[in-house]
Amino acid sequence: MNTSIDRYNQIADRELLLEFRDSLTDQAAALERQVANLRRDSNDRDSIAALFRALHTIKGDAAICRFELGVRIAHPIEGLLVQMREGTLHFSPLLAEAVLLALDRLELAVEVLLAGRSMDSLRIGALLDGLDRLGNSAGSAAIDNSAVSLIEAVTGFRPAAAPAKVTPKEASRGHDRSADLRFFKSLALLFENRSPLYKGRSGRLLRLALDTNARGGKPADPVQLEAAVYLHDVGMMFLPEPLWLKAGELSDDERTRLREHPKYGAGLVERMEGWQEAATIIAQHHEMADGGGYPAGLKENQIVPGAMILAIADAFEAVTLKHNERGEGRSLVRAIAEVNASDKQFSTHWIGHFNQVIRGVVEG
Repeated sequence: MNTSIDRYNQIADRELLLEFRDSLTDQAAALERQVANLRRDSNDRDSIAALFRALHTIKGDAAICRFELGVRIAHPIEGLLVQMREGTLHFSPLLAEAVLLALDRLELAVEVLLAGRSMDSLRIGALLDGLDRLGNSAGSAAIDNSAVSLIEAVTGFRPAAAPAKVTPKEASRGHDRSADLRFFKSLALLFENRSPLYKGRSGRLLRLALDTNARGGKPADPVQLEAAVYLHDVGMMFLPEPLWLKAGELSDDERTRLREHPKYGAGLVERMEGWQEAATIIAQHHEMADGGGYPAGLKENQIVPGAMILAIADAFEAVTLKHNERGEGRSLVRAIAEVNASDKQFSTHWIGHFNQVIRGVVEG
């Protein structure tokens, strides 16, 4: 909003401003008492009414004394007090801090102007912008958020009553992800049921991916990686079933269509709250270290760790399935050899961790 405060630095009439100061001193004491009462009992109707009267008087006196800044500060607070008086808004500790801060800045502004000094240090512009947002907020939660923003903008400090700031990653962790994971797993099982060859696939992929991630220091959030394992092929369901179940050689057109599935899957998952990392893993799980993958042709330094891990586990599962007629032991050995031979396709860093995991599987 970038409120200009230049016009507020001028005194229309010094004698009138002195009168306003005296009136403000009287009303400020009454206002502070009512705020203290409401901190103890936010439903005290008498205190709400008295607080409104004190604020309304301050605004009226400012208008009479031709002190525009007083009107501008009081007006949005008066609107909120009308809502409280009508019972549509709940008085909160954060709103109390914002009101007292506004009153404090108003008193300081009067003293600074009477002394002929600059108001720059008072951050009046930030105060007026914050009060306007506060007055235009709808609902108690939005009003509290606006009050926190106002206090931070004017003082540089977050109020003690404010909830701790939450980063996007923390917000994701706080989200009830267990219910989402159960849903994702159910989708994976639906996909598995399309062919007897896929039975148990999700569990095998999950073990390999999580163990490899752990070997590498868990650069991928394990819960996000688990979601990606369950949903990395969900985009296939947007394609004709005969296409993604085809056992023989694909035509160029069929191959092009099949390569769309990471984008379909990622586009679906990224619309769900808290699963952006999983969506990125899904989008990139067919990219290759040398840039020869799809859909974006990313190179190793552009691919997230979770996608590189899933790519190896997914390829290992596919190769094992391809050679399953050789028997479990031989198909496992052949799959390990093929994956390790694909040094341009996979990250050599993650192949190393994957080999350690596979060694544990074989020896176990």
